[in-house]
Amino acid sequence: MNKLTKIARMKIIVIGLGNFGMSAAINLSNTNNEVIAIDVDPEKISQIKDQVAHAVAFDAKKESAYNSLPLKNTDLVIIAIGDRNGTAIMSTAIIKKLTNAKIIARASSPIEDTILQAMGVDQIIHPEREFAEKFTKTINLDGSIDNFEVDEDHLVSEIEVPKDLIGTTILASKFRENYDVNIITIIRQQKKKNILGSTYTKKDVLGTPDPNTVLQKGDILVVFGKDKNIKRILK
Repeated sequence: MNKLTKIARMKIIVIGLGNFGMSAAINLSNTNNEVIAIDVDPEKISQIKDQVAHAVAFDAKKESAYNSLPLKNTDLVIIAIGDRNGTAIMSTAIIKKLTNAKIIARASSPIEDTILQAMGVDQIIHPEREFAEKFTKTINLDGSIDNFEVDEDHLVSEIEVPKDLIGTTILASKFRENYDVNIITIIRQQKKKNILGSTYTKKDVLGTPDPNTVLQKGDILVVFGKDKNIKRILK
């Protein structure tokens, strides 16, 4: 069991420790949330028990098993079960009955989507589909590093600084004027020295860039704009 050295931001229960659930539980714990991880498989509980506040093995289809959970003091329940045998729906129904906590549930099929919507869960997620859509967007925007889709037309995208803009200021580059795209921030490789005197490279986020910031080779521009305009930059 982890000893939390800071006050936890949220108390979160993650049910289902497949690839998505395991990663979500560990990352949420690492960002100072108090996480209880649950799965029917004792081996998965063994894998994660030292990385979260508490880990419990039980069958999510059995309502009596939930009595051991601090549901009244829980802020968020993530039902990450990915099978198609109805366990996720049953678990969601039990959680809805026992707590008023926010519920995020994973849907593995269109019918599960419909049922979860009818049950009134706060958010429905489709990890594989969402990853595939993001991956496809990255492929289609050849030259981009990563993307976050705001809506069908707008993206937040990480792109390498265009070669012809290296050495110019943001103001002189007329970036917004030429592309109708905003630079939100810049990720810059900075050379630093460790306590042994060895040089290493670290990525620094520069915050809100000043118009007089000079664009350097290796800079990653985090930009916001329309899909079509970001494509123009990449071309």
